[in-house]
Amino acid sequence: MAMSTLIIGLSFVFVKIALRSAGPFDVLAHRFNAAVIALLLLYATGIVKKPKLNRKQFLQLLSISVFYPLLFFGLQTIGLQYTTASEAGIMSAITPVMTLLLASLLLKERHTIGQIMGVVLSVAGIGYIFMKSGTIIHGNSIRGNFIILLSVFSIVFYYIFGRKINKHYRTIDITFVMIVLAAIVFNVIAIGNHLAHGTMHEFIAPLSHSSFILAILYLGVLSSMVTSVFNNYALVYIPASQVAVINNLTPLVSIMGGIMILDEQLHLFHFIGAAMVILGVLATTFFQHRNS
Repeated sequence: MAMSTLIIGLSFVFVKIALRSAGPFDVLAHRFNAAVIALLLLYATGIVKKPKLNRKQFLQLLSISVFYPLLFFGLQTIGLQYTTASEAGIMSAITPVMTLLLASLLLKERHTIGQIMGVVLSVAGIGYIFMKSGTIIHGNSIRGNFIILLSVFSIVFYYIFGRKINKHYRTIDITFVMIVLAAIVFNVIAIGNHLAHGTMHEFIAPLSHSSFILAILYLGVLSSMVTSVFNNYALVYIPASQVAVINNLTPLVSIMGGIMILDEQLHLFHFIGAAMVILGVLATTFFQHRNS
């Protein structure tokens, strides 16, 4: 999970790089195209066995794939058209809290007061970082924030239902269904939009930029395929709420990536927020072990 958090955290930097050359749905389409190609290479070289799923199994995996990556990335992209990245980050920071609550209700996962306080502290840390960055939620961004909230619910339901389903399938088979579904849907959206506006050349043009190709390979192979494997594997062995709170370290990795790669500045409040998040994650993990 630590490796997954690192990869996802840096993915925001590479998304920014990719968006310099293409629109959001074009980036999503190319991203999952790269992921599909990587999977096919794994199958062709015999590194992993090809999936053997019957119709019932395929439909069951398809059901959780709708939540993640399809709805999560789709709603996130649409929401960001109406709100800022900082506001979206504030909304996304409630993911561990929602996961904790729904895991208790649906999975009957038991949580101590210490775990709950750890989750609250980590969320407060993320909220503090974004609020100190000068973020003010304006009325005209309510629609965008509502859509971001829907994306949060989609990833929460993936954590919840994924933990039930993932125990019965190979991790790579789950990842295959997720990646292929996302590639099909996002390509239909992107290509359909270009065909409707007669701008198909704009879909292909970014592939001539080396920075775009590098970003897409990172996003497709590492951030989409590899992290899906990590997350699906983790959900078999780690409670859904704990997976979510560990992933709450992602914004901190994004900040460090922005400083090192995009020359963004780091302020004192970043260190304070980071300390709150790390302490929250450590508390949640510590009390999880004490409770087991």
